[in-house]
Amino acid sequence: MRAVVTTGAGGPEVLSVGDVEEPRPGAGEVLLEVVATAVNRADTLQRQGFYPPPPGASDTIGLECSGRVAALGEGVEGWSVGDEVCALLAGGGYAARVAVPVGQVMPVPAGVPLVEAACLPEVAATVWSNVFMTAHLQKGERFLVHGGAGGIGTMAIQLAAARGAEVFTTAGSPEKLELCRSLGAAHAIDYREDDFVEVLADAGGADVILDNMGASYLGRNVSALATGGRLVIIGMQGGSKGELDINALLRKRASVTATSLRARPLAEKAAICCGVVENVWPLVASGAVRPIVEATLPLEEAGRAHELMEAGGHAGKLVLTL
Repeated sequence: MRAVVTTGAGGPEVLSVGDVEEPRPGAGEVLLEVVATAVNRADTLQRQGFYPPPPGASDTIGLECSGRVAALGEGVEGWSVGDEVCALLAGGGYAARVAVPVGQVMPVPAGVPLVEAACLPEVAATVWSNVFMTAHLQKGERFLVHGGAGGIGTMAIQLAAARGAEVFTTAGSPEKLELCRSLGAAHAIDYREDDFVEVLADAGGADVILDNMGASYLGRNVSALATGGRLVIIGMQGGSKGELDINALLRKRASVTATSLRARPLAEKAAICCGVVENVWPLVASGAVRPIVEATLPLEEAGRAHELMEAGGHAGKLVLTL
């Protein structure tokens, strides 16, 4: 079958389309015929050799997809061949077919085109699991997400706003700031011109912060927290080693949590996907939350999509179609 293959670790130029062996669904798995997949920053790290798939997962890049059920593994119920679905993957999305644990297969939200559905699973699962299952963001609380115009940021803004939070976000251009406001951010902060710590301090501090920067923002994020605030770190774009002021945490009775999604046990991923279907999909179907797609490219242009991802000028998601 067609799939994106790599010629060793390196830049986007190591990606090309070739032939690989087609997967077969094991017990408890669903085989999907992929219609589209989406590009995530983790994909670029895997391409560079920094983020290998967990044991047993496909070596092919790709953490989410949309498509149709092609076959059912032993013991799978609730799905039929031909059903249109989207799925959270541990790998294998940049390919014509992928085998997925049944607990990570989700229906396409009502009203969403099948291709656009490919860009929902990873961001929806990331935001739901971290902001709501881990940090327990509540209606009326102040929420800060960094990189509001990115894939995770655009989902986090919409979902937090739809559930009644006061949303703060950072972005780096007038166009991206305006996009964030249009999605529900009450306070869009230009990180090139303004200090988000000062903005949050004036507002009373953030109850929840979702951070993809890691070390470079650690101290400032703690400073921006309210009493009882919760900082959830999901990325290391700003480095992996920082200094944490324990006294500042103690004074605020605050907490710092770091999580990842890809390597979680199947049962945890299934629980997250159930939560997404129950709590996020109705908001997508109603139009309160929508996928934000910057560009759609054919699978053969995966390298170009990675270039766009790493350049950082895009907003929302980059989608690859088969």
